Amino acid sequence: MINNELRQSFGTDRIPFCFIQSESVTEKRRKGNNFQLRGFSKNADLDKSSVFIEVFLLSHLFLTVSLIANGKRKLCLVSNQIKTEKMNHPNSLSFWERESFLKDIDVAIIGCGIVGLSTALSLRERYKSLRIAIIERGALPEGASTRNAGFACFGSITELMDDLETTSPNEVFALVEKRYRGLLRLRQRVGDAHMSYEPTGGFEIFKHTEGDVLESCMDMLSYFNKNVAPIVGRADNYQVIKQDFGFKNVNDIKIWNTTEGLIDSGRTMQRLLQLAYEKNIVIFNGLKIKDLHNYTEGVILESEDGWSVNAKKVVVATNGFAWRLMPHLAVKPARNQVLITEPLPHVPFKGGFHYDKGYFYFRNVGNRILLGGGRHLALEEEMTDAFGHTELIQKNLIRLLQETILPNQSFNVDMWWSGIMGIGSVKKPIIQHVAPNIIVAVRMGGMGVAIGSLVGEEAADLVDI
Repeated sequence: MINNELRQSFGTDRIPFCFIQSESVTEKRRKGNNFQLRGFSKNADLDKSSVFIEVFLLSHLFLTVSLIANGKRKLCLVSNQIKTEKMNHPNSLSFWERESFLKDIDVAIIGCGIVGLSTALSLRERYKSLRIAIIERGALPEGASTRNAGFACFGSITELMDDLETTSPNEVFALVEKRYRGLLRLRQRVGDAHMSYEPTGGFEIFKHTEGDVLESCMDMLSYFNKNVAPIVGRADNYQVIKQDFGFKNVNDIKIWNTTEGLIDSGRTMQRLLQLAYEKNIVIFNGLKIKDLHNYTEGVILESEDGWSVNAKKVVVATNGFAWRLMPHLAVKPARNQVLITEPLPHVPFKGGFHYDKGYFYFRNVGNRILLGGGRHLALEEEMTDAFGHTELIQKNLIRLLQETILPNQSFNVDMWWSGIMGIGSVKKPIIQHVAPNIIVAVRMGGMGVAIGSLVGEEAADLVDI
């Protein structure tokens, strides 16, 4: 039967499908698209399984039609009804631009974050002469890779306990392993010095009113240590500590994840970009892709500026923005709001902290404090890919600083920003073909720093050139 997710990923208005319960097709017409298929005779290697016709509109220039049977492409036709309005677009590419910059692209990767860059670098490690291009809509990598908090984390106990309520233990710890291995791969590729990696561990703190939550976590401590030990290589990864960080209205007891750490997200991305340039990977910034059209020989990428770019294969690595190209894919955007203070005379702690089951998170950045989260206070409103801030969340972040994190110290906020994650009903990333020449690698679930490198490698595995 037809891959329903593929159909939904692109929208039936753009890629109409005609489903045929038959071994032979003699003639099939579709009104409005100005094409017809004739003379499909019975084919000896077609069995009683379903046959379908897929129709792709290529940049509004022409149609390609394929007969698919038994999972194999039997025939491809291109209509002679060439539309000319695109040829006269006021911002068309020049001959020189097409020939010098955008010709003969083997793999086009949409999205220049950790996943996109990791995909490109993994491909270059396997194919030395491949022409690889990364297409990024922003002047800088736009989304979450440069807008996160710089946590090198893979799972606090409260998060994992929540996950176990809806997901099997095997799946939960498989994802933990992928996150941990992904962090190791990122550190290996970038280098700890280039990413300013700090092995501080990660701390989970609890409100005074969360005694029952803390008790449940402590009861499960040995269970999590037993299951995480084969992954991180130590039997006491999660430890109960009693340490005063100067906080107020929290329990003195904390849970310390000893193998987590902190990174400088900006320096990490700078290094990944530098590696891409060194490996002769082309990066186009400010090019916004609005449509993808799969056809037999490759993909046409259509930009908002009216450009049409050809590539043999495409990898979509836009995470929370993926819905713009594939509105029916099972990934949704989610915004997180973040602040950083001006330099403080004294920061009474060092490390990364999760608070209120991880919905708030904060860390020191030198002698500043970075604080983000609060999305749970307005879940529907924050399910957006629009950058920005809301008064509700800003007030709660400021209050948390004043009343809990820095109760005895005044501060000024230096900057506010927001980042866009890609989430879904499950936390497992989507890494798959959605068309013969189009691959998606999205839905990092807020763990792109940890998991993005391995997701990129898995996406590269699917590219068959």
